[in-house]
Amino acid sequence: MPGPNALTGAEIDRVVDSRRRDAAWIAARRRDPRARAVVLGDAGVRVRAGAVELLPLAEVVDGGGGADDELLLLGLDDHGPVFVVDEDPPTPGRRPSLVGAGGMRGEPAPDAPRRVGVRTAAQTLPQADGGLVAYAAALLNWHRAHRHCSVCGAPTTPVNGGTVRSCATCGSEHHPRTDPVVIMLVTDEPRDRVLLGRQAVWPARRFSTLAGFVSPGESLDEAVRREVLEEVGVRVGAPVYQSSQPWPFPSSLMLGFRVPYLDGDIAGEDDELEDARWFTRDEVADAARGDDSWDDPPAGEGLLLPPRSAIARRLVEDWLEG
Repeated sequence: MPGPNALTGAEIDRVVDSRRRDAAWIAARRRDPRARAVVLGDAGVRVRAGAVELLPLAEVVDGGGGADDELLLLGLDDHGPVFVVDEDPPTPGRRPSLVGAGGMRGEPAPDAPRRVGVRTAAQTLPQADGGLVAYAAALLNWHRAHRHCSVCGAPTTPVNGGTVRSCATCGSEHHPRTDPVVIMLVTDEPRDRVLLGRQAVWPARRFSTLAGFVSPGESLDEAVRREVLEEVGVRVGAPVYQSSQPWPFPSSLMLGFRVPYLDGDIAGEDDELEDARWFTRDEVADAARGDDSWDDPPAGEGLLLPPRSAIARRLVEDWLEG
């Protein structure tokens, strides 16, 4: 059996809502001498010896690592409470950047000691650490971008250990946002081939599976069929769910499917894709032997696939393995 997707597998008890609603219990976790903190910021997550560094919470707070009312409880592990602290809190009046997006396409990698971006964490840290980073980054991204009430515009404050932001002006409560995205490998089994597409901004020769956001009031099956038709102009059959992956850039949940081709020629009405093609099993298998980084592809010719940290690569390799 293949292993879990990257950015999953955080070994932490996220704590039930009934306990999180107990302000006294949350306060006690902050005072717990065993409490530690994941430190995240614009440059990424703080690491040490190839793993996420969990610093004593008192050291982080006393050292100016974040305001006490912005401490966010990730949960409990075998050693005690685990919080996350934003070392680069957003500046009022400016659009906040994504947490740890160093190396993300279109953004320069940060030059910061003992920090790695979230994408790098997915590729280099232990499985559980990668999952913890994805959890912490997604939560911080939401808090950075939702500091005011969407109902009345007043400032909000974190409650329930950070899983809710509350507006004292109108009484509204706001919960973390997760955007569902369907990502699908279109297969033509009689011809033993798959349909992949590419965006113009990607490195040359890079192709990937098709993907798109689920619309309001739309089922996952409907979203898969619609996105494939819009992007490449072909009709597909019933999607078969494969696996999922959190994608904290800033708050997506990738829902992976394999879907059979029915009919139609490659066309499409969506100008997001620069190109879409059918690739044979031999072409895909040859490309899958490499695992290059996204922004620094090797020279040469032939198909390039996404890195193995992406669920798109997992969908392709699962198909190759039959």
